[in-house]
Amino acid sequence: MKKYSFQNDYSELCHPELLDALILAKNEQNSGYGLDSHTENAKRLIQAKLESDNCDIHFVTGGTQANATVISHILRPYEAVLACESGHINVHETGAIEATGHKVYTAPGQDGKLTPEDIENALKVHIDEHMVKIGMVYISQSTEVGTVYSVAELKALFEACKKNNLYLYIDGARLSSGLAASDVEFNMLKDLCDVMYIGGTKIGMLSGEAIVIFNDQLKPWFRHQIKNKGAMLAKGFVIGIQFEAAFKEDLYFKMGQHENELARYLSEEIKKLDIPLLSESPTNQIFPIFNKDQVTALKELYDFELWGEVEDNIAIRFVTSWATSKEACVELIEDIKTIITR
Repeated sequence: MKKYSFQNDYSELCHPELLDALILAKNEQNSGYGLDSHTENAKRLIQAKLESDNCDIHFVTGGTQANATVISHILRPYEAVLACESGHINVHETGAIEATGHKVYTAPGQDGKLTPEDIENALKVHIDEHMVKIGMVYISQSTEVGTVYSVAELKALFEACKKNNLYLYIDGARLSSGLAASDVEFNMLKDLCDVMYIGGTKIGMLSGEAIVIFNDQLKPWFRHQIKNKGAMLAKGFVIGIQFEAAFKEDLYFKMGQHENELARYLSEEIKKLDIPLLSESPTNQIFPIFNKDQVTALKELYDFELWGEVEDNIAIRFVTSWATSKEACVELIEDIKTIITR
């Protein structure tokens, strides 16, 4: 019998405040396809926190749909997107981007992050019409390995993109956690990319992401693209109601702070036990390294991801969520202590 799941940050149904908002609207009749008053209010609330009324906001069903919709909307048929090797569109989306007709070209990056040098190197390779043309750059904040971009790093990437006539797109599946762990403020993002999405599925919502388009060139006909890619929800108000409740105050940002605090507790306690970490992650994903017997013993008690082999040991991933309790983390640490002293 599993005690608790640290496998991901979307195992639980929905944050109670968001669920309450949905229940409050249970007898309402709303317009479909995101043309309802809740969705419009959610857009206004997000724009206010971004301090920008010149951005278009569209709500879609999930992260893969957001990525496929945005990337295929921006790129011409002969263009490719540059991503880090560990990028979600390269590793965990089953060729969804390639299925739209666009190659994902990868660079090794560093700690899950791209650099301006990665952009320059990719452009040096793709030099003529016999190769795909790099048309945009894809990054994640936070990254797939739990790291974050600083303001300086994002500025440098965006400048490199503008210098080379590329678009910069930020995957914000874990944006709440990324903001809580970096020096990037939410209202800065309008000046740091062309388009991004605000993750909802991995931060307490039933499902749903908010695509935010800052670049005026990318705004026309985007709803057509959403529908074409199967990302438009008939009951769009279900997503709108949740984002409305999440951004009415600061709930969206508080959830990221909560999960990061508990991940930091786990990280610090694990270090005290002289258990190595694969990387220094300031977000809600941490990657401790155990021997194979210890991993087997832990698997009898908890759910988590096996991340990869490290010499004769195994790196695993623990993920905290908006719903993770301090008590569950304390219990995990006590169980680890018991297992490593056997």
